[in-house]
Amino acid sequence: GLVGPWAHVFPHNGVPGPRIGFLQEALRWWDHWLRGRDTGIMQEPMYRVWMQESVEPRPQYDHRPGRWVAESGWPSERIDVRRWHLQWGRLSESPRAAEPPLRLATAQTTGEAAGEWCAFGSDGEMPRDQRPDDGRSLVFDGAPLAERLEILGEPVIHLELESDVPVALLAARLNDVAPGGASTRVSYGLLNLTHRESHESPRPLEPGRRYRVRVPLNHVAHSFCPGHRLRLALSTAYWPIAWPPPQPAVLRLWPSGSGLDLPVRPPGPEDERLRPFDPPEAAPGEQHRPLRPFPFRRVLERDLVSGEVVYTLSSDGGEFGNHDLARIEAIGMELGYRLRRTHRIEPADPLSASSEITQTVRMQRPGWSIRVDTSMRLTAASGHLRLEATLTAHEGERQICDRKWDLKVTRRLF
Repeated sequence: GLVGPWAHVFPHNGVPGPRIGFLQEALRWWDHWLRGRDTGIMQEPMYRVWMQESVEPRPQYDHRPGRWVAESGWPSERIDVRRWHLQWGRLSESPRAAEPPLRLATAQTTGEAAGEWCAFGSDGEMPRDQRPDDGRSLVFDGAPLAERLEILGEPVIHLELESDVPVALLAARLNDVAPGGASTRVSYGLLNLTHRESHESPRPLEPGRRYRVRVPLNHVAHSFCPGHRLRLALSTAYWPIAWPPPQPAVLRLWPSGSGLDLPVRPPGPEDERLRPFDPPEAAPGEQHRPLRPFPFRRVLERDLVSGEVVYTLSSDGGEFGNHDLARIEAIGMELGYRLRRTHRIEPADPLSASSEITQTVRMQRPGWSIRVDTSMRLTAASGHLRLEATLTAHEGERQICDRKWDLKVTRRLF
């Protein structure tokens, strides 16, 4: 979100926000503060946010339904934090007596339905149906909702747990489960449990010792429909969003000491009186002519013997000639681009994780051409991460740069 009396906050999970006249809003702000003009912006609510509607999970959305809502200030005194208590497999608004601890130890491949870490709305980037990851996680489901439930702000998980290793990861997902079973990710949070008290001064876990930890999820504005269920899914891995710790962890979780806090928002009187945004505007761009499509392919492969999961993203803007990505007519520039990104991991071995990226960028116009090739590979051992990288550059047929890196970074509580 943007800080200021006209802050506009969009759903965090990579969903593109609605199209608005952002440049006109920025101009209203600066005209008020730099030119002393009465643009009316200071008479509007301090905080405006897009409240997204419940939808079926899809890898890409052309339109995400919702509506603008507003608060006079933030944090808002209107937000009511309501707790759902964890029970064996259930979320309940009524606490129960103490129950035996639950075991939490998930496959390192958990996270394959996560989508891209920072999505821009392209095909295949969004979190997919969460049921494959839910099936590998410790899941708590609420009863079907009797009425609409809207949340705005930061969901927070409170857990009472212990670990069998000094370094462990906890991933928490809040999902919206439709009556048919489809599970849509609403928000998620990650915590390296050595950071349970402080990010500045992490401390290893003492195996067997019980801790109380707080796990914040990403801020979100979301509407749950009647008949839908809340789902909290916990896991000790979330690949490839998070690099795994060096050892698999087994956590023990005490449900009676754990809960989910949701920031529940009632409809506000200002929602219906909000000034509509102007349509989006942008400066005219240079005329360019696409010479071929710019396809992205996202492929998920699973080895049925070893269980290894390989996630590959590739795009091929091609070479020159008939395979260019685009031509900028004003300067006669032709562009080509090629990318391949691969993430690998095996279910039981966090040290099998690897990420590799290769890219080629080409540009040419009459009498001049360049090509830049780069590669990067990240792997890990129990005590360090290893980064290997190369960069070569050509002008015409002449190589003008050739660099290689091979770096090791000591692991300190991650």
